[in-house]
Amino acid sequence: MEPTPAVRFEGISKRFPGVLALRDVTLEVAAGSCHALCGENGAGKSTLGSILAGIHTPDDGRLLLHGEPVRFTGPRDAMAAGVGMVHQELSCCENLSVAENLCLGALPSRRGWVRRREMAERATAMLAEIGASLDVARPLGTLTIAQRQQVQIAAAIGGGARIIVFDEPTSSLSETECERLFELLGRLKARGVTAIYVSHRMPEIFRLCDQVSVLRDGAHIVTRPTGELTPGDLAALMIGRSLGVAPAAGDAAPGDEVLGVEGLTGTGFHEVSFSLRAGEIVGLAGLVGAGRSELAQALFGIEPASRGRITVNGQPVRIRRAADAIALGIGLVPEDRKRFGLVAPASVTHNVTLPILRRLASWSWLHRAAEQRLAAEFCDRLGVRSQGLDSAVVGLSGGNQQKVLLARWLAARSRILILDEPTRGVDVGAKAEIHALVARLAAQGTAVLLISSELPELLGLASRMLVLRAGRMVGEVARRDATQATLLHLMAGLAS
Repeated sequence: MEPTPAVRFEGISKRFPGVLALRDVTLEVAAGSCHALCGENGAGKSTLGSILAGIHTPDDGRLLLHGEPVRFTGPRDAMAAGVGMVHQELSCCENLSVAENLCLGALPSRRGWVRRREMAERATAMLAEIGASLDVARPLGTLTIAQRQQVQIAAAIGGGARIIVFDEPTSSLSETECERLFELLGRLKARGVTAIYVSHRMPEIFRLCDQVSVLRDGAHIVTRPTGELTPGDLAALMIGRSLGVAPAAGDAAPGDEVLGVEGLTGTGFHEVSFSLRAGEIVGLAGLVGAGRSELAQALFGIEPASRGRITVNGQPVRIRRAADAIALGIGLVPEDRKRFGLVAPASVTHNVTLPILRRLASWSWLHRAAEQRLAAEFCDRLGVRSQGLDSAVVGLSGGNQQKVLLARWLAARSRILILDEPTRGVDVGAKAEIHALVARLAAQGTAVLLISSELPELLGLASRMLVLRAGRMVGEVARRDATQATLLHLMAGLAS
């Protein structure tokens, strides 16, 4: 007699306005296993995980835990049943402290007063459980994305969950933090905890997961042991076609210098100097907290540098705000696209044309037809798939949202692109498309500063790599000399 599965989805269907997210999905997850959910963006993986975590209720079908039917009306019901979720899109209260976020569901109190010392001790213990050390009194909004994701993981595990959905848990973590998470998953599995692991990163799936279920267009395609698949097999199942070879960095000689940085100092980085030439892709590597995103924000005027020199096309410039950078032909695709890049409720068209509305207006009147034509031109050029240019950008998949941001800067005629984690949280098909697009833009003369935590991405696209450690530039490595080991040694400050 086969053991009862920890989770069984039976004929699950879920509809949202204009979208059938899940269609009659039936699959099982073995108790104590690490089970991968794979598929392209929009395949229904996160929706299925959200149904298990009580965030959504299915329109049809039923959910069984350890053989018993359950129906959750909210996340509190799911947590009471031993189900937790670590979300890809951070779902914490940024104005509250780390301790308040971790204890939010059960604040220790006496006679109506919160016992703050006990709360801090409990929060510290929850973080220690996952090997994290943070100041629990800090407001959550002051932490990096990686640190906030650690808080989410600690909250799920500290809440006593026996079944945990991990939705892209490593999308914002450094190599070292990923290793800690993998060790933690091993300990949880040894304790009998069941993990449902949603990820686009193939090495993680084959390293961690016992079985993999593939969803495509809301339907369950197959469930197989990972040992019976290769990464190529899995990619083909996910996207319904063979995956093309990723482009390598171009060997053409770059053009003239378009961006020069000398002794730039600001919040999180010190005395940084480098140059960027037309048609060149330069990679920027570093551990989380090394100052990569802070440097990108200073170059775009979000948080200007305190001292140093910036030149554009050989001319000294001052970038005090984003409008200055845009006027100089600089575009930024930020790491957190939903928080800093997109206007979520606005249409695809408005998100593409946002920086150039003045160019499309006369006497303060916006020429709607011209705006639509421009958005259509660049969305078509980049292959943005949507239900229409008037649809809200929040309804697009992660890969298509990234393409909208790239279309924005092409429409703005940007000749310098700063890409901060451009493939974070996108599926393998969209990642390959974005890689090909970046290589094509460089071949057309655009200068690209590529920031990525995925070293294979840097090694595949960049002609040379710059390395930041603790806010300082510690090395530059040409592609012919670069390996993951070389970059990791520089990033961690280890002797080569």
